[in-house]
Amino acid sequence: MTASPLSPDAAAPAAAARPVDPAAPARPAPRPFAAAMPPEAPLPMPVQDLEHWDPADGHRPAARHAQPWLARAFVFGGAALLTAYGAMQMYEVVAVSGGTTALQYVLLALFTLNFSWIALAFTGAILGFLVLLRRGTTPALPARLATRTAVVMPVYNEATARTFAAIEAMRAEIDATGLGEAFDYFVLSDSTQGDAWIAEERAFLELRARWGGARARLYYRHRAKNHHRKAGNIGDFVSRWGGAYDHMLVLDADSLMTGSCVVHLAAAMEADPDAGIIQSLPLIINRNTLFARVQQFAARIYGPVIATGLSVWSGRDGNYWGHNAIIRTRAFAAACGLPDLKGKPPFGGHVLSHDFVEAALIRRAGWSVTMLPALPGSYEESPPSLIDVAVRDRRWAQGNLQHSRIIGTAGLALASRQHFATGIAGYVASPLWLAQLVVGIALVLQTAYVRPEYFTSEFGLYPVWPRFDPVRALQLFGLTMGILLAPKFLGLGLALIDGPVRRACGGAVRLVLSSLIEILLSALIAPIAMLIQSGSVFQILLGRDTGWNPQRRDDGSIPWSDIVRRHRWHMALGLVTGVAAFAIATSLFLWMSPTILGLVLAIPISWASGQLGLGLALRRLGLLMTPEERDPPAIAVQAGALSRRNAEAGLDDADALSALHADADLAAAHAAMLPETAPRPRGVIDPDRALAQAKVVEAEGIAEARAWLTPKERMALLHDRALLDRLTRLAP
Repeated sequence: MTASPLSPDAAAPAAAARPVDPAAPARPAPRPFAAAMPPEAPLPMPVQDLEHWDPADGHRPAARHAQPWLARAFVFGGAALLTAYGAMQMYEVVAVSGGTTALQYVLLALFTLNFSWIALAFTGAILGFLVLLRRGTTPALPARLATRTAVVMPVYNEATARTFAAIEAMRAEIDATGLGEAFDYFVLSDSTQGDAWIAEERAFLELRARWGGARARLYYRHRAKNHHRKAGNIGDFVSRWGGAYDHMLVLDADSLMTGSCVVHLAAAMEADPDAGIIQSLPLIINRNTLFARVQQFAARIYGPVIATGLSVWSGRDGNYWGHNAIIRTRAFAAACGLPDLKGKPPFGGHVLSHDFVEAALIRRAGWSVTMLPALPGSYEESPPSLIDVAVRDRRWAQGNLQHSRIIGTAGLALASRQHFATGIAGYVASPLWLAQLVVGIALVLQTAYVRPEYFTSEFGLYPVWPRFDPVRALQLFGLTMGILLAPKFLGLGLALIDGPVRRACGGAVRLVLSSLIEILLSALIAPIAMLIQSGSVFQILLGRDTGWNPQRRDDGSIPWSDIVRRHRWHMALGLVTGVAAFAIATSLFLWMSPTILGLVLAIPISWASGQLGLGLALRRLGLLMTPEERDPPAIAVQAGALSRRNAEAGLDDADALSALHADADLAAAHAAMLPETAPRPRGVIDPDRALAQAKVVEAEGIAEARAWLTPKERMALLHDRALLDRLTRLAP
């Protein structure tokens, strides 16, 4: 039977039929290639049933662990009492006239919901503050580790200069502890861009060669289909290779962890046979734009207070943030096979924010999920501007709202349901705040322009006026602001009494000034974020899926035209609201002025947020400084130097097809790393592959192939050994 010109078997003969330039030098035979992955060690990873659960199927703890009931009573009981008090005061504010209208009851309900959210954060921060007053010490490193840990870094169209520098720096630090033999390193790629994929392979091959070739314990795997995205990426690794490892340390592409931190996490897993996940607290480093440095400062000064409180009341029912954490592979495989939710995205389909769900399921199975917020040496980076955060936040909003479909899962611990509820409330709070502002404006309009109802259905001697108690309202506003800002002041207080931290932040005066700058900028950004998050929630409720775009991690600014396009409606709404509020009542304008000001200045604030010059100017003044910025961790310095060295090699800027064409060893290694695929069924044609084949066969040189092939056709070619062989035979 004769092969079709578009069949996979036709590529090699077609290549041979085309005349070869006799002047072209013969390509040397490629060197032997060591396997990119170790032999598979499968672990069964069954899909979990969210509707039924039998506790007998889970892990039986080796010891009885006490629950932090006292801490939970303090946090949730205190928040409930504060919320009740705030609701009573709000009722007194709106009921001063002796009667309450339906609109006032709506305002009361919205205020109570919003107040409960900040009250819970307040009591949790109080708990964290009290615990941190008694600072502990980090234990000594263990003399040996009896278990093996896979350090896994999932990547998705990331810059290889940065990611492989992080892996190399972490390996050096872990080896320096003398316990490096207990760790293997995996780069797990889900990249969908051909240039990024080949750049990863080139970086992997070069780093493995520097580490000793086949003995390097560095591995790389690229998935042809990024099914279920990061959760599927990790799940694929666990189900195929997880059996060879007791634990896996899960990283993000911007993660960085010291050798001491990694070894302590592995030792903590060994010491606790019931531990399923142990989460570290990553601090933000290496940020220079104004917005990123504000986030970096806030995470360093306020973050430990909030995280410590969360850790204490959660106990062994903690949460997982998806990275910088160590996980018991056997527990993860048995408990964390995520099902697809019924229906279409955004509420159906695969689980988007998988980390919360994995923590809840592993806890349901009897394993503990804990946090070590005081363990130093765990770092990450943050988006550089307000718009970049908004892009990431849109995906997080969808993932957290999707948890409304999961919060009722059978067998979950009550604390796990609370983590889901907290995540959902974090995004629902914005439209609730927006609704509270709208209802407040409506009530002022009613008071100013609507004729009062003099005689109601109930007998009374005086007419019903929709009035407010201004003195009590001002007191309640002060109470709300105090509770809202208290976690910041508590974190600032701890930093002020900690001599090394205070000095590293520039001294007491600069530390206080930095906090005031952070509070001011956060206050201006808050109404913009409110509208962005409210818009995200409304889009999700309307059924619009977010997709999954790679996160921008550089310090580059966003074009002015993009900023104007993104924020013009925010500015317009601020102007309209300001004019309307001033026309209604001066007091309403003054009450809403912080919100109005933030919206009117949305465009310049967003522009300033991504400016490298503004962030560095504050740094030169010693403002928004953190200890890690004043005295960078050795691993961050090393990773930065390695990243610059990697960037000079230009792997991220190279064209994938040209790189493969020019390097026979790279082309052979790439072909060897491709998974074996089943033969194509007769009559089933992949359009991208068919077009790629036709174009490569037609091309007379690599330049034409590069010009003709679309991104999808390039990916089809890169997955096909026959087309790769044809590509390498093209004329230069």
